[in-house]
Amino acid sequence: MDNEQIAMRWFDAFNAQALERLLDLYADDAEHFSPKLKIHRPETEGLVKGKDALRSWWQDAFDRLPTLHYKVKTLTANNYRVFMEYTRTVDGEPDMQVAEVLEIKDEKIVFSRVYHG
Repeated sequence: MDNEQIAMRWFDAFNAQALERLLDLYADDAEHFSPKLKIHRPETEGLVKGKDALRSWWQDAFDRLPTLHYKVKTLTANNYRVFMEYTRTVDGEPDMQVAEVLEIKDEKIVFSRVYHG
């Protein structure tokens, strides 16, 4: 599976709110940085580590945002990373433009970083 396919599976799992399918794309010790973490979980300083922390964070997001959906704008992949641009939509909120980088090793995401305003 190439890194673009991993990214598309990431979008499919996120949009289906299929938490375990999403987590299967990540290494056990993966790290994730997001400005939203700083807001909702300030004690993390924006960074969570490991699948248990990812599970907790994303389950919270799915519970808070049942209509959350990502629409892919662009994907740029190489052997180590995927740069993704997408539109985040949630009913009742303005759309948000997001960029995210997935770092991938041995077909697993080892680090992800979200960029948005």
